[in-house]
Amino acid sequence: MKRTNQKPFHDFVTEVKEKIRRAQYESLKAVNRELLALYWDLGELIVQKQEAFGWGKSVVEQLAKELEMEFPGTKGFSSQNLWRMRSFFLAYRENEILSPLVRELGGLIIW
Repeated sequence: MKRTNQKPFHDFVTEVKEKIRRAQYESLKAVNRELLALYWDLGELIVQKQEAFGWGKSVVEQLAKELEMEFPGTKGFSSQNLWRMRSFFLAYRENEILSPLVRELGGLIIW
């Protein structure tokens, strides 16, 4: 087998590793952006349904149980987290600057 020139090969490996790291980072940002948008949407839906139908606190508990049955092993949709999503929406829905930017935020992990 022919011996690889060490410096160019080392530079090549470094470049490949950097591309992988950059792609991993961009993937995480995309996932976080989608999760943030989902959390906003779920918070908004909970508020809308509670207002439209006069539902109380139990709707969040019931929703958490339904989601646990539908998506076993999936974390992040406990009643406590659903309350946080609702609070997140309520806290920022009136903010004219932040509200439209929620879907544009990346790299932010809230839970």
